[in-house]
Amino acid sequence: MLKVGVLGAGHLGKIHLRLLQQSSKYELVGFYDENQESGAKIANEFGYKQFHTIATLLHAVDVIDIVTPTLSHYKCAKVAIKSGKHVFIEKPISNTVEEAEEIIALANEFKVKGAVGQVERFNPAFIATKNMIENPMFIETHRLAEFNPRGTDVPVVLDLMIHDIDAILSVVKSKVKTIHASGVAVISETPDIANARIAFENGCVANLTSSRISLKNMRKSRFFQKDAYISVDFLEKKCEVVKMKDAPENPGDFDMILQNAEGVKKQIYFSNPEVENNNAILDELEDFADAINSDSKATVTLEDGTEALRVAYMIIESMKNNQNSVGA
Repeated sequence: MLKVGVLGAGHLGKIHLRLLQQSSKYELVGFYDENQESGAKIANEFGYKQFHTIATLLHAVDVIDIVTPTLSHYKCAKVAIKSGKHVFIEKPISNTVEEAEEIIALANEFKVKGAVGQVERFNPAFIATKNMIENPMFIETHRLAEFNPRGTDVPVVLDLMIHDIDAILSVVKSKVKTIHASGVAVISETPDIANARIAFENGCVANLTSSRISLKNMRKSRFFQKDAYISVDFLEKKCEVVKMKDAPENPGDFDMILQNAEGVKKQIYFSNPEVENNNAILDELEDFADAINSDSKATVTLEDGTEALRVAYMIIESMKNNQNSVGA
């Protein structure tokens, strides 16, 4: 088993600690948290070994799981990689694209593997439908959350929308052409609600909306492509697929048939692919273990995390430009 240590024992860090302890692919060695007093309480309550320096934790493990605030991701990844340790980094990969690119360069230089925690890639509803999403030409996503002070130190684009950015980039095999975005800071110092329209070079358009000041939670994506519509509910872990095929010459009484202006008839089929229950966070961590053991790529690579971050900052830049033009 791979020996793993966790950097950061906050809300998400504690979840990672619990799951890594349960995993059959890792041996949880312990954790380091900058807040020593808080770390001592966690160690006493759950029995995890607390390390008092990052250096001593690094010396004891093969893999480092970085679950610290985003601002420290680069610093933590840099010291871990230079120590020859594989790194799993929670999203976003780092605070800037330049930092992310240096993390990639360091991982290549020191010949270690890396992965980024984009957990929605392991959402069972997305897994159940991903192979059916073929050349989508219009995508619509809504990721709405009730207000929570945790995460408001960064724009909603980096806090919430980046999940949908990554999922979209994983199914649209084309480069981004243009981005138009707008956002409003309602409670925080940075935008709490944002909308972005991403146009890709192949003609696909994605319309993304994210909010952290909503009255209810919602995490839905809809993918439209030739003869098919695919809906994924990331929150409820449900999905629906609507497909159209040429209608039979003699349709049944209960067949649903549509006829367009040219007289072409299509039959509509509804299906709800089976969604298998899983723990997406555990799956992403164990996917990384498999990548290390088999010397293959993780499902969400450092490069994937960097590209999602790059597009996120393009959206943030577009929002700033729109605000400046309104102010002018």
